[in-house]
Amino acid sequence: MGFKGAIGVARRVLGRLGAVVAALGAVAVGLGAAHPAQAGYASLVVDGGTGEVLNAVNPDEQNHPASLTKMMTLYLTFEAIHQGRLHWEDELPVSRNAANKEPTKLGLEVGQTVSVKDCVLGMIVISANDGATVVGEALAGGSEQVFARMMTDKAHQLGMTNTVFRNASGLPDREQVTTARDMSRLAMALHRDFPQDYHYFATREFDFEGRHLTGHNRLMYRYPGMDGMKTGFTNASGSNLVSSAVHDGRRLFGVVFGGSSAKTRDKLMETLLDNAFANRDTDPKLVALAAGRPLTRVARARGTGRVAHAGRARTVHVAVAPVQRRGHAAAAHLRVASGHAGRHVTAHAASKGHAHAKAVKVAGKAAKGKVAGKAHGHHHKVAAD
Repeated sequence: MGFKGAIGVARRVLGRLGAVVAALGAVAVGLGAAHPAQAGYASLVVDGGTGEVLNAVNPDEQNHPASLTKMMTLYLTFEAIHQGRLHWEDELPVSRNAANKEPTKLGLEVGQTVSVKDCVLGMIVISANDGATVVGEALAGGSEQVFARMMTDKAHQLGMTNTVFRNASGLPDREQVTTARDMSRLAMALHRDFPQDYHYFATREFDFEGRHLTGHNRLMYRYPGMDGMKTGFTNASGSNLVSSAVHDGRRLFGVVFGGSSAKTRDKLMETLLDNAFANRDTDPKLVALAAGRPLTRVARARGTGRVAHAGRARTVHVAVAPVQRRGHAAAAHLRVASGHAGRHVTAHAASKGHAHAKAVKVAGKAAKGKVAGKAHGHHHKVAAD
């Protein structure tokens, strides 16, 4: 083979290697697109009576739900109770898988039993990962993986098309993702489908095996009219919160994802709800601070729409204003409201008239987030909120 022939062979080999590298790159990009979740800021406020979206920032950006996951575990628990498949006083077995869940837990031990009611209260009050797993396994023949598929199926039935669940508790899993819009749908579904059980979300404390356990949803303890719902935290998600409050017969649902701290998250939720109840816009500087992004990169939308009050587990249809999304096409069941174009928030959008009106604190001391014995675990910063 001459010199020119050798050069030709080398070029062909390099060309093939380049094609392989390009193909591998495409695969890598595809894998990345399948797991776009990050600890990014997102929020949404919706009127529970009309379904109107009052404020939305990155509502369709996927994030990790952390312990907000337990809201779906609770939905399926309430559903099973009302279908007669579970009863409040049923004693459920504790598996090794459930007992090993850290860090926030009831402190259940392998082989013991625990009532459905204690598991429900544990999930709501101290975000008990072991209690969530016990119920999930009981509803899925002992398999948490099967239960996670049930959770995802139910989510899609409720219109949560950008949500995937991988476990019952919300402990870290890169494939476990949701959006602010999807979590607002779940919150509204819990209130709509189980009105006789919704009051449990307002529980601040309960006694379990000789211990007095207190919750750490501090905003609920001080915000007038707030009666739920759930906090969440992992390192990957940041501080998350779903809240619901009623003023003068009007119920709002709020969702915040990716707060830099529980304090920041709570302050933002308080501001969002105050402004929504008063029909004010929220100062974009505050939103940008919470989002950790420049003002010009924070997309905000205010639109109109109505959540269809369909039967249980039916798809929820919402009309929304278009907002910036990263790689997510609009779900087929969303109807875009005309005349409400998405826009970028700038510093000039704020005004003194939009200043935050501080809520009046209600009587009563906020419970400490500390839980005795094995039930605390907040310093682990894994799924402690």
